[in-house]
Amino acid sequence: MRNTPFLRHIFLCLSAALAGLAPLAFATAASQQEQVQVQASRATSSLMLLRGEGFQKKHLSTLEADLQALAGAVQSLPQGSDALRSAHQELVLQIRRGVAFGPNEADLPWRYPEELSKALLGVLHETRQLSPEGDSELAAKLEYLSVQYLSRAYLGNFEIAREQTDNYLGQDERKLVPAIDAELATLDATDLSKLKVRWEYLKAALNDLNSQSSALQSVSGRAFAPMTVYRHTRSLTAQWMAI
Repeated sequence: MRNTPFLRHIFLCLSAALAGLAPLAFATAASQQEQVQVQASRATSSLMLLRGEGFQKKHLSTLEADLQALAGAVQSLPQGSDALRSAHQELVLQIRRGVAFGPNEADLPWRYPEELSKALLGVLHETRQLSPEGDSELAAKLEYLSVQYLSRAYLGNFEIAREQTDNYLGQDERKLVPAIDAELATLDATDLSKLKVRWEYLKAALNDLNSQSSALQSVSGRAFAPMTVYRHTRSLTAQWMAI
């Protein structure tokens, strides 16, 4: 995707401002169970960004903040479970392993991406078992789809829970983008038009993911834009969770 420097500057400013509103959004709109799902995917995406963008200190700081937010979200659940606590520990372990490996692609064990995806799916699955009936999961779906995008851009194919086709854990952009579209259409908010504009921009990138192909190439043939997807996803989920 092509952006002018001016538009890129505007998007970065919007992302920074919305990220600052995220804690308030979490406190007022999202269920505590969805907060755990969102934070688990965010931490995983931040690890991928850290590795993919050369272990920059600012990305490491974001990852550490995400891990703290995830721990806080798990501890704040009104009802936890031993299975979730174990899954959380495993995800943190795998993320720490991902930081500890050397910065080069050759330093990463070939099975690690699969182990990371399995650990994330464990947290998401166990948290969904505790979720109230009818929980939206809109923000969780988008953050999960962002993980898939960053994985293809930086690590390789993300192993979704293919046996769980009836929920978002077993779905890629071919089902998740239409599902998010449909749910967005039901939102009733005064700033819905702005949300739709941002979503249309992000949707174009996500639809280009090409998950049905084993080749790590987009549908259009253009290069992936993981940093753009990462930032826009965080901005949008912060806004959606505040509605």
